[in-house]
Amino acid sequence: MRSARSISIIVITLLAWGQARPAPAQESVLNGFDEYVNKALKDWGVPGAAIAIIKNDQIVMAKGYGARKIGDPSPVDENTLFAIGSSSKAFTAAAVAMLVDEGKLKWDDPATKYLPGFQLSDPYVTREMTVRDLLSHRSGLDRAEFIWISTPYDRDEILRRVRFVKPSSSFRSKFGYQNIMYLAAGQAVAKVSGKSWDDFIRERIFNPLGMSSSSTTVRAIAGQNNVATPYAKIEGKVRTIAWRNIDNIAPAGAINSNVVDMAQWVRLHLAGGEYKGAHLISSGAFKEMHEQQTIIRREPPWSLLRPDAHFLSYGLGWFLHDYRGRKVVEHGGNIDGMSALVAMIPEEKLGVVILTNLNGTSLPTALMFKVFDAYLGAPPKDWSAEMRNTIKGLEEQGATAQKKLEESRVKGTQPSLALEKYAGTYKDDALGDAKVAFENGRLVLRTPGFVADLEHWHYDTFRATFRDTVIIGKSFVTFTLGPEGKTDVVNISDLGAAFKRAPEEAKPAAAIAMNEADLQKYAGKYETKTPPIEVSIEIVGGKLKAVVPGQPVYTLVPVAANRFQIEGAPEGFIVQFELSGERAKSLTIEQGPAPKLTLTMKQ
Repeated sequence: MRSARSISIIVITLLAWGQARPAPAQESVLNGFDEYVNKALKDWGVPGAAIAIIKNDQIVMAKGYGARKIGDPSPVDENTLFAIGSSSKAFTAAAVAMLVDEGKLKWDDPATKYLPGFQLSDPYVTREMTVRDLLSHRSGLDRAEFIWISTPYDRDEILRRVRFVKPSSSFRSKFGYQNIMYLAAGQAVAKVSGKSWDDFIRERIFNPLGMSSSSTTVRAIAGQNNVATPYAKIEGKVRTIAWRNIDNIAPAGAINSNVVDMAQWVRLHLAGGEYKGAHLISSGAFKEMHEQQTIIRREPPWSLLRPDAHFLSYGLGWFLHDYRGRKVVEHGGNIDGMSALVAMIPEEKLGVVILTNLNGTSLPTALMFKVFDAYLGAPPKDWSAEMRNTIKGLEEQGATAQKKLEESRVKGTQPSLALEKYAGTYKDDALGDAKVAFENGRLVLRTPGFVADLEHWHYDTFRATFRDTVIIGKSFVTFTLGPEGKTDVVNISDLGAAFKRAPEEAKPAAAIAMNEADLQKYAGKYETKTPPIEVSIEIVGGKLKAVVPGQPVYTLVPVAANRFQIEGAPEGFIVQFELSGERAKSLTIEQGPAPKLTLTMKQ
C-alpha cells in the first residue's frame, strides 16, 4: 500500500522480556548479523531499524539498530514505535476470521449482505463480490489511491465513491492490489460486530496478545517519546517528513507497533491461531488466511524481489511464495517514511519482523532472506548487495525514461489560450473537484488531497510540481479544448483521472426595470413546425415566464430592450424577441455554442 500508521505505548510483559534474550544456541546462527544490519542501513541510507526473530515460540532476538532521528543520539530499540503500513491487512483478515468463527460472517457471502450500500461500477461485480474477494485483491479495480490519500473523505464516503472507479481488468481475472477493498472488509467488521474496526482490533487482537504499545491511528503517537521519525528519499536526499493521518483507510494499513508487540502477532500465526493455550482463531479459519486465493504471475516487479520463488500468490492478508523448498507467509508495508515486513516459514516455526523509518526501501526484504538463510543453514549470500543492484537497475531505467521524456518536449510552443482561460472547476465523480486558479501570473491546481504549481511544458500540457513531494513530486497536466475553443477536460497523469469541466456558474443578470405593462407585449404562444415545439410566454407574479412542455418553468430576466436572460442558466442562454409594432412576432433562443432556435407567435 502506500500504507499507514498509529500508536499507543509501552508495557512489556515479563514473559516478553525473558523471550527477548537470545538463547545461546541462536548466537552462532546469527553470528555477524549485527554488523551486517549496520552496514546494510548505511548502504541503503536507512536511518534506523528494529528487528525481532521468533523461533519455536520464543523471541530469540528483539533489538534496534541506527537512529530514531538523524542527528539525535537516541537509538532505535525493541520498543521504538514504527508504522507497519500494509502489514496491517492481516489484522483485518484475522478480524473477519474471528467473525466467521462466531457464525456472524461467511467468507463467500456477498459483501452487500453486510454493506447494503456497497456498490461498484459494474452491477454484476457488485452482486458477486464476496467477503473473500474483498481480502484477495481480485476485484478488477484500479487502485484509485487518490480517493483517500490526504482527502477529507471519511471511510463511508470513500466506499461511496468507489462506485465511480473504472475497472482495470475483469473481475477475478488477475491479481490487482486494492486498498479500498480492505477498507470495505474493515467496515463489514464494524457493521457485524457493532463496534468500530479500531475497537475490534484493540479488544480482540491487541489486548489478548499483550500488544499494549500498538494502536490504529496516528493520533495515538502524540506525546510518545520512543517513536521513529519518518524519512523519505526526495531528489536523492533522505529528508524528514511528517506522519500522515490515514485513519480514513485504516483497515488497509494504519497500525503502528514495535517489534516486541509484533512478535506476539507472529507467535499467534506460527501456532496456527493459538496464543498461550487459547485459540483466538480456529484452525479452519486460520488455514484460510494462509491458503492461496489469487495467483500472482511471476513477472516484474514481483519476480525481481522474490527471485528464487517458483510460485507467488495472495492469501487473505498475506503474500505466499516458496523459498528453499519451504512455504513463506509474509506481508510488507510502505507508508510515508516507513517500510515494514512481517514474514514466516511456518513449518520451521520461524518468523521475523523488520521495521524501518524510510519509505519505499527494499532493505526489509533483503534482511528477511538473510535471516531465513541463517536458520535454514543455507550458503552465505549478500542479499543486501544483490537487492541493491536490482533496485539500482530499476532506478536507472526510470532515469532513462525520464531523460527520454525531457527530450520529447517540443520547444517553442505556446498554450492555446491565455493562462487565465484554463482556470475553472473540473469534476471527477470518484476523486471530487479539481480547481485550477490563475494566481500571480501562473496556474495552480488544487484537488481534494493535493496542490500543484503548473508550468507550461508544451502545447496544452503543463508540468505539475506537487507541493506534497512525498506522494507525487512532479507530474503532467494536459488540457483538452472543446469545439467552442474553451477547456473541456484536464487529465492529471499520476492521479489517473480525467476531470470534466463544470458548467460555468450563471452570472447575475444585469437586469433592467420593466413593469407588467411592458412585459405584456411578449406574452403569448410561440411555435415552430420543424421540430414541433411550442413555448408559452406568460406573466406570473409580475415576471415573464417561459413554459415548455415537460420542462421546468423558466424565468426571463430583462437585460436589454427585447432581450432576456434565462435565470439560472449559464451565461449565453438568451431569449431575444422581435417585435412588429407593439407586439412580439417571434422569439429566438440562443444557447451558447448550440444553433439558435426561432419560434413565431401563433395567431
